[in-house]
Amino acid sequence: MADNYKEDFLQLIKRVGSFLTLKLSNLFRGLDSRSVGAIAGLAFAIVFTWRILRTPSGTQRRQPKRQSPAASSSGVSSHESANPLIPGVSNPSDDSITQNVIDEFFQPVKPTLSQIVRQRLSEGRKVTCRLLGVILEESTPEELQKQVTVRSSVLEVLLEITKFCDLYLMERVLDDETEKKVLSALEDAGVFTSGGLIKDKVLFCSTEVGRTSFVRQLEPDWHIDSNPEITTQLARFIKYQLHISPAKLERPASNVFTSPSLEQFFGCV
Repeated sequence: MADNYKEDFLQLIKRVGSFLTLKLSNLFRGLDSRSVGAIAGLAFAIVFTWRILRTPSGTQRRQPKRQSPAASSSGVSSHESANPLIPGVSNPSDDSITQNVIDEFFQPVKPTLSQIVRQRLSEGRKVTCRLLGVILEESTPEELQKQVTVRSSVLEVLLEITKFCDLYLMERVLDDETEKKVLSALEDAGVFTSGGLIKDKVLFCSTEVGRTSFVRQLEPDWHIDSNPEITTQLARFIKYQLHISPAKLERPASNVFTSPSLEQFFGCV
């Protein structure tokens, strides 16, 4: 019965539409704005009513079949799980998928190492860095006479610095043979492969005063050191300093930062 009513109503709408199509041109010639508004309102009401009644017959809920008293509780559960979801009620799994997509879309983008290095160095263009305790495992010139070990964990950061900074490495050595060992170890580790750092930018001296003079003459934006005395002396001459040591400096200057290692300062550990 409801289907017959809908069919009759649709036929009525079609007839009204045909009538309006034939007469609109003539009507608009003699109508004022109020009449045009009334016709538009009538057309809107007809379309609105038609959209409400245009409900697919497939969405009608079917009467559930009665289950026999002998059906087990497990059978009831499986029957209920097989029933389709009620129209208008969202599927929990769909909501979960949608939420996951939203969370992934708005997840903060992790910055690259290049971005971190540039940010931490405040766009500094020239950097000086000592070798002992920072780039090398050894901590004294005497140890360098026996062996030279490049810290593998620092290589990625070191090479990233050379991409946009003018980097100079420096160290105090006791003899020329140690100097050759250091250069050979750096070369074997791949420090010179990127092209940003060359052997001429690895400086050697015989005293700590000489190393301090190197830094002041180069006038870097950043100096990286592991000697607290050198760091303190250079604080008033260098814009920024990074002191590498497990222990923090006592009363460091405002332009001196402290980190257990170079890679930790850039968040690589």
